[in-house]
Amino acid sequence: MDFFAIQVWTGKENEYAKLCGQSGLSLEIIIPKKVLNIRRKAVVKKEEKPIFPGYVFIASDRPELELGQRTIIKQTKNFLRILPKTSNPSPIRDADRKLLSHIISFGKLADISKVYFDTNDRIVVMEGPMKGLEGCIVKVDKRKRRAKLRLDMCENMFLVDLGFDLIDKAEKGPSN
Repeated sequence: MDFFAIQVWTGKENEYAKLCGQSGLSLEIIIPKKVLNIRRKAVVKKEEKPIFPGYVFIASDRPELELGQRTIIKQTKNFLRILPKTSNPSPIRDADRKLLSHIISFGKLADISKVYFDTNDRIVVMEGPMKGLEGCIVKVDKRKRRAKLRLDMCENMFLVDLGFDLIDKAEKGPSN
């Protein structure tokens, strides 16, 4: 499976995907999202937000987009460009494809990861979307229960906040 990265107006990812579907684009449009616990006025709510704001990904079985597909993609409202070059679109690089596949392997909505802190106060991810991305963590906010990850995608660097829940030592299992 190949993925093409499409840059759209930030905040308009869902609208763009909907309009592409209504225009007859037969390819699957993927908008990887995350769940964050947001506290406002002492009330905690779960909110869904795009992991890569301003980007949608199109899944294709072929390594190129047909002329009709490119036309629909480009003429849909909120379109900015196809990466790396609109005039000559190509699938995302292999490393980017692996990262995107890892993120969407948890579903189109990356839920909260389960973590604990070891004796050296380092974060240890037991399960969830952060599993396998521990080396990308640049900052941890224990109070907000978020980890900031540095992800390189489509030749851009993204700082992404992902939520986590702390687990007790009893939940870690006997091998830890």
